[in-house]
Amino acid sequence: MNVQEPGRGKIDDMLCFALYAASRAAMDVYRPLLDELGLTYPQYLVMIVLWDREICSVKEIGRTLHLDSGTLSPLLKRLESTGFIKRQRRTQDERVVDISLTQAGRALHERAADVPMKVSCRYGIEFEEYVTLLEQLKKLTGRLA
Repeated sequence: MNVQEPGRGKIDDMLCFALYAASRAAMDVYRPLLDELGLTYPQYLVMIVLWDREICSVKEIGRTLHLDSGTLSPLLKRLESTGFIKRQRRTQDERVVDISLTQAGRALHERAADVPMKVSCRYGIEFEEYVTLLEQLKKLTGRLA
């Protein structure tokens, strides 16, 4: 591959475009799987956080997913309207809103259990390559954050 100096080459030589294109391709893999569950990808990410933690504040979810409240609030409203989560203000500090799973949200976890494996198979990469790529992307995210 003949990559040009950053900023001087073609679009295919730009790291930002490669990340953008990979992200779009990954979403195309997830979309039909999540459509079956009635979730968008951002909603799926919120559910993953809650499946792991059961109860979490809105602020913690936003921090974990790198989402601001303007983006997160509508996601949570939709998840609440579908019956997957419930929101409740803390009695000791009403400024804090906790999000927890409902029974339907817990049941959805079982239905979604095979999504990661199906997506992994579509990536078509070996486990070692997956781990290396994940580490590199986390490192890049840390540098840019």
